Amino acid sequence: MSTILQTSNPDVADNASNNAEQDTRAALRFVTCGSVDDGKSTLIGRLLVDSRAVLQDQLASVQRSGKVDLALLTDGLQAEREQGITIDVAYRYFNTVARKFIIADAPGHEQYTRNMVTAASSADAAVVLVDATKLDWQSALPNLLPQTRRHSLLVKLLRVPSIVFAVNKLDAVEDPALAFEHISAALRQFTQEAGITAHAIVPVSALIGFNVVDANPGWCNYQGPALLAILEQLSATPADTAQPFSFPVQWVEKFSSSADTSQGRRIFWGRIASGAVQVGQSVSVLPGGKSAVVAEVLDHARSPKSVRAGHSAGIILDRELDVSRGDVLLATEGFGASPGKRELTATVAWMDDEPLLPGRLYWALQGHRWVKAKVKRIVHQVNINTLEEQAATQLDANAIGVVELTLQEPIAAVPFAESRILGSLVLVDTASHKTSGAALILSAQ
Repeated sequence: MSTILQTSNPDVADNASNNAEQDTRAALRFVTCGSVDDGKSTLIGRLLVDSRAVLQDQLASVQRSGKVDLALLTDGLQAEREQGITIDVAYRYFNTVARKFIIADAPGHEQYTRNMVTAASSADAAVVLVDATKLDWQSALPNLLPQTRRHSLLVKLLRVPSIVFAVNKLDAVEDPALAFEHISAALRQFTQEAGITAHAIVPVSALIGFNVVDANPGWCNYQGPALLAILEQLSATPADTAQPFSFPVQWVEKFSSSADTSQGRRIFWGRIASGAVQVGQSVSVLPGGKSAVVAEVLDHARSPKSVRAGHSAGIILDRELDVSRGDVLLATEGFGASPGKRELTATVAWMDDEPLLPGRLYWALQGHRWVKAKVKRIVHQVNINTLEEQAATQLDANAIGVVELTLQEPIAAVPFAESRILGSLVLVDTASHKTSGAALILSAQ
């Protein structure tokens, strides 16, 4: 029986039905994650080889003792090849007759969790690998590895729309069918407790190639499609077109070849975060609060037209305002009387070796804008093994918790559930300038 699990979120289901044709034709960005040595790099290598996306000279360059080492197709750093692990995120591109793909191979080591967060933050889907040989598969509900649970939680927190679990190395256990049955039960229990919607659970052997590109009906009593066929049908992340218009300014152009169109006014370039913009629309500037009317909208080719979320645009206002890189243009209606927020409650995935402590000051980066952020208090920490909320006085490296932040200046903040762009922040250490954490806004005021 197929183990594909249908989504229970009506909003996701409605969006998928309305935009299925467009979403499944767009290039799919997916990340492979899970614990160390679960076979993520080997799986990607198998996808590339069996879909004929690798040239013969590339295959020859990754041979060891006369055999092709599939993991070397993504593990390009010398340290990765020496240790047989993935350290940095490796991106690979390939396409089938049905679709184009962008793969991010994320490291499994706990100390490189920050790299995994970087890869997952822009992904449309995640393939979480589970190594059957590392689990007590003879148990009816084997305990999952901590990193498998952590990566699954992070993928959920980062609003990756589709999650697929691939149970790997089943060819290396005595009873593959029983192992898959028990591990699938453990995954279903975990996802139900964590509130994670799993699109599918698939038995695979990345080394041999079972159920990766070509389906092997009946293996492990699984009758569903192969992993690649599932990926071909997943929807790309829809743009936040239903939200009010917001536009983080990336670049201000004073003089250009389109000066005759702009009538000498400055052009504000960037990518629309949410909603859409058209001529005659009333907008306000954050910070400052000054308002104006959109006089001209240019697309990426400098052609006048309306532009929606997810696309680049140049905006010309009907009057000159003090707008700089990092400022945000917002729809006058839709964000309330006070669109700027300074008090935030956010889920934080902490990635710095130095712990997050109440009272500490960090740089917060939203879009192209930097503001100082002070840790007001730690509400609780999430136990990744039990999913319980625990009291905490600090967040150590790779911990996940809910934190209250106070910003030095207001920003255009909305819950992450409503906008992946306006609802997320990067916390940066003010002294070392290291990326310290990813903050996903729960509420703002």
